[in-house]
Amino acid sequence: MDHAQASEAAARDTRRKALRDAPVVLVSACLLGEACRYDGRSQRSERVLAALEGKAVVPICPEAAAGMGIPRPPVDLSGGTGVDVWAGRARALTRDTREDRTAAFQEGARMALDAARRFDVPVALLKEKSPSCGSQRVYDTGVLRPGEGITTALLRADGRTVVSDEDL
Repeated sequence: MDHAQASEAAARDTRRKALRDAPVVLVSACLLGEACRYDGRSQRSERVLAALEGKAVVPICPEAAAGMGIPRPPVDLSGGTGVDVWAGRARALTRDTREDRTAAFQEGARMALDAARRFDVPVALLKEKSPSCGSQRVYDTGVLRPGEGITTALLRADGRTVVSDEDL
């Protein structure tokens, strides 16, 4: 294992420990079985449900909360990551028509942060690859790249740990 791999393994272990220790967790609703993904499906995960056993759960779907509808056109980040969106250097655009959905994604992220603050949630367990919830990889103009989504960036900026469903 090289240095970068060892560093990522240590970071993953730190995130897993934070999840184990958290009494309450913000969770992507699709991972709990809610059919709220852009394609109208869920991504129910037995691994996620097992990891949440005995914990209080605050389900979120930033995109649905912001009124984007279910189903809705797929959206990619364009020009960077969620951090770049908050800095004004990147946008959230529909994949086919390139309609700008940045403001709606930011509103959904703010709603997720409000929920995390209201329920004193230290850790979020979110769906990887999502333009909102991805924590390690997101789609940038149709290509999966390293980076984080818009909601993840906001939660991390507020000092919260974000765990990917793929960390489990």
